[in-house]
Amino acid sequence: MRVCLVYDCLFPHTVGGAERWYRNLAERLAADGHEVTYLTLRQWPQGEPAGVAGVDVRVVGPRMALYAEGGRRRILPPLVFGAGVLWHLLRHGRRYEVVHTASFPYFSLLAAAVVRPLHRFRIVVDWHEVWSRSYWREYLGGAGGAVGAFVQRLCARVPQRAFCFSRLHAARLRDEGLRGEPTVLTGEYAGSLEQPTPAPAQPLVAFAGRHIPEKRVPALVRAFARAREQAPELRLRILGDGPERELVLAAIAEERLEEVASAPGFVSSEEVEETLASALCMVLPSQREGYGMVVVEASARGVPSVVVREPDNAAVELVDEGENGVVADSVAPEQLAAAILRVRDAGEPLRDRTAEWFGRNARRLSLDGSLDTVAAAYRGLR
Repeated sequence: MRVCLVYDCLFPHTVGGAERWYRNLAERLAADGHEVTYLTLRQWPQGEPAGVAGVDVRVVGPRMALYAEGGRRRILPPLVFGAGVLWHLLRHGRRYEVVHTASFPYFSLLAAAVVRPLHRFRIVVDWHEVWSRSYWREYLGGAGGAVGAFVQRLCARVPQRAFCFSRLHAARLRDEGLRGEPTVLTGEYAGSLEQPTPAPAQPLVAFAGRHIPEKRVPALVRAFARAREQAPELRLRILGDGPERELVLAAIAEERLEEVASAPGFVSSEEVEETLASALCMVLPSQREGYGMVVVEASARGVPSVVVREPDNAAVELVDEGENGVVADSVAPEQLAAAILRVRDAGEPLRDRTAEWFGRNARRLSLDGSLDTVAAAYRGLR
């Protein structure tokens, strides 16, 4: 089958959950014998290969900064990318049987919808997130949020085969007017599916991810300071980088935690692995998550997670209270600190239960299982 994948980023030139998903999907489809084209913006030096074996990577727009200083997506790159996708599909859309695109940034999906009547390809859409009206207003303000919500609803009503990565966003997609039933893909984990033997826990609280407003990393620093009032042996290690890094470092200084908290920025995958495996818990204080891969990565090492109950946070679907972690009722320092201390007090039995939880759920959480589901859906589109 001739497949066109559409996303404005490409791993490892940019790093994120969606980037990894489309890189893995492209490689899997190519290995299965499909003819795969990948449309994206340029993120690597001109003249150098994109580096995806067996996949025809086509650049449909120039290298651009995707994020503003505050960590939010700029509007120009999605417009440029959408125009590039439109032009490519107008010229070459007849060669494809399937155009498989991320819902966001929405203009590429709308471009595929406009061209589809001319070339009769099928449209497959991954909805990593479906934002609520209130979150649109918070993100873009009143007028901008209304426009964003309208475009999202318009995209949901495009005839498509839809995939979501959580029950939360599948339900929201139905409410947006999707024709048909979305399929929930529950797995993106590409590591070993064997039940782990947990390493001994160090008194270490860990975070790994981008330092953006939605992740609320400074709130973790405040909560950690409260937790140390009852557990002074605790240490904090915050991995990753992003536009809020200075706020994270300022919070560490304000709480006078320089001797027990570190934020080294981006580190090697080996160092991330070592940090997660030895941590007492992994804390993800996010307000908004489309999936929450780091929760699965922690569970795969027998390490419990702490997440926060929020209307836009799908990561709570990956935590069974008392089995592989704890769900905090809010990001308030006292509430988040109490959740960390519950993990500390639960001790090694919770670590063992986390390993058992992963063993029971590994197949459901596996990337291969989701890729099998997508491949089967392609066969059904013939």
